[in-house]
Amino acid sequence: MQGYWIILIYVALFAALYFLLIRPQSKKKKQEAEMRNNIDIGDDITTIGGIVGRIVAIKEDEDAFIIETGSDRVKMKFKKWAISSVDTAKENTAVKSKEEQLKELQEKRAAKKAAREEMKAQKKEAKNNQ
Repeated sequence: MQGYWIILIYVALFAALYFLLIRPQSKKKKQEAEMRNNIDIGDDITTIGGIVGRIVAIKEDEDAFIIETGSDRVKMKFKKWAISSVDTAKENTAVKSKEEQLKELQEKRAAKKAAREEMKAQKKEAKNNQ
């Protein structure tokens, strides 16, 4: 009977380690691999060394890419595994939120303008009734 408890404890311990350590790490690796395989020319990236640039060419046969950095347009070649993050997606979400904010602001301005026009019409009507 005591042997079953020991086996059960080991199984529970292994399951806990799997769900707390192994599974999240494999999910993260899968997401990183997908990110690296979905890069495209024109994407802004950051390498694991902290170099920031824009992809200008992708060499599939070498599993590498070429980035352009700075205003002097220095070109450097890196392996795909050196990508830390793709910054273009972050910028797109920021731009979308700015576009949404602009749309909301325009709607508020239009509502205020309509309210002003209505007030003017009411004032004119009140003057005509006097």
